[in-house]
Amino acid sequence: MPIYALGDLEPSIHPDAYVHPDATVIGDVRIAAHASVWPQTVLRGDHGYIELGERSNVQDGCVVHCTERHPTVLGPNSAVGHSVHIEGAVIGTGCLIASGSVVLNGTVVEDGGMVGAGAVLSYGSHVLAGYIALGVPAKTRENTSFGPDKIQLVVDSYVRRAARFRTELRRLG
Repeated sequence: MPIYALGDLEPSIHPDAYVHPDATVIGDVRIAAHASVWPQTVLRGDHGYIELGERSNVQDGCVVHCTERHPTVLGPNSAVGHSVHIEGAVIGTGCLIASGSVVLNGTVVEDGGMVGAGAVLSYGSHVLAGYIALGVPAKTRENTSFGPDKIQLVVDSYVRRAARFRTELRRLG
């Protein structure tokens, strides 16, 4: 798998984390136990750091970056859906950032917050605990349809999936 140091900046990947062989991890990236990073995802910690909490996942085709002023932090038990772009945002515990969304510098998603599929959160956005951001540009409202129990199901499924991939994935060509 492509894991790169950038000068003195080296990734720190817990032995119980799973990074798919086709993901790219560069620089100051910290991946905790049972977190997972999926195919075609790029985590580039060159101007700041990226941190993935325990049991969090970053699914296929995501781009995660940071800035000198804004690290990117994904709290424990959180899920980032397919093809998401996150740059310089802090995502709390038990959050879901749904497929195709964009979350930009200085954004904060509080614990249990959610970003809906395809939403765009501009610079300095804020999603309160228990709220969901929807639309372009995103607007927030109370989340009454996809609660913490459903987010936990997503997280649990990716912890199980990572364990399976760790033992069963084999390249054929």
